[in-house]
Amino acid sequence: MNEWDLLHRIKGAYQRILSDNLTGIYVHGSIAFGCFHWERSDIDFLVVVEKPLTQRNREQLIQVLLELDAFAPSKGFEMSVLLRSACSPFSDPTPYELHYSNAHRDHYLRNLSETCRALHGFDPDLAAHVTVINHVGLTLCGLPREQVFSSVSRASYLSSLWYDIAHAAEEAKRDPVYFTLNLCRVAAYLETGQVLSKEQGGSWGLIHLPEDAEVIRSALASYRTGAAWPDGPACCFFAEKMLMRIRQNADFLSCGIKKH
Repeated sequence: MNEWDLLHRIKGAYQRILSDNLTGIYVHGSIAFGCFHWERSDIDFLVVVEKPLTQRNREQLIQVLLELDAFAPSKGFEMSVLLRSACSPFSDPTPYELHYSNAHRDHYLRNLSETCRALHGFDPDLAAHVTVINHVGLTLCGLPREQVFSSVSRASYLSSLWYDIAHAAEEAKRDPVYFTLNLCRVAAYLETGQVLSKEQGGSWGLIHLPEDAEVIRSALASYRTGAAWPDGPACCFFAEKMLMRIRQNADFLSCGIKKH
């Protein structure tokens, strides 16, 4: 079963569960960018609904993902449910009805009902996800993305990106590939306005950050093949340098983003 088989199973199940309440399902992340790698990527999608979910629906939606987890890539699924009213006009901070990812899987397995009740609120990552959907997202079912999502401001997108990388210098040892490529794509957005995948960000970095080409090339090779990349210190040094470059960018400063 590949990523598209899994998505179509999810689509069929969610259509049955949500019926008329389902506005659509929208794929973002590496699948939408066309650079999905089974060893390194998760399956990212947003579900948009017309009205709040019932507790029964919450549990049913999560149960579908738990049952498919054995067939999923190691990084699993990342799914959020949003109300259509939060998508247009786009709300920042962005509320969500329900969320699932590998980070929460064990909580759902231990106590599905309580975790479904607890896991809602506001997610700063959603501004970045919706920006990607607006640029390259795929409509799996339902209304076309253009009819569901309004534009996300540059400041909201940058704030979402910064939330993800603000502590990269400390966290890079944990996942050097992720942070190296993510820092490249944030720099690329600040300097060119392009919304890129991590892989595309790395390719941009090879050209525009030649002094760091060796680190970036290693991260790209690891991302594409799943091979281990043990050079954490080099990545941490790169992260520190890139964070300084990003903080000093005039466009970044003009957005008034709180720097941690």
